[in-house]
Amino acid sequence: DIKGVVSERVAELLVAVVGAYVAAGAVFAVAFVAWGVSRVDPVARHATIGFRLTILPGATALWPLLALRWMRARS
Repeated sequence: DIKGVVSERVAELLVAVVGAYVAAGAVFAVAFVAWGVSRVDPVARHATIGFRLTILPGATALWPLLALRWMRARS
């Protein structure tokens, strides 16, 4: 059935795109939590490791927005 094959391919593509987004977000989040958060929010400069680990999942999910904020903070 062609409909089933197309649906399966769409599902595979969707999983691949979401996986790539999460992988890129995880790489970004590690760098952001280590260095970027203190540039975006100066109050977070002396943040504890617990705080940084807490924001890691959010930084992974929202990485495009945080990347823009980090770039704007650098200039």
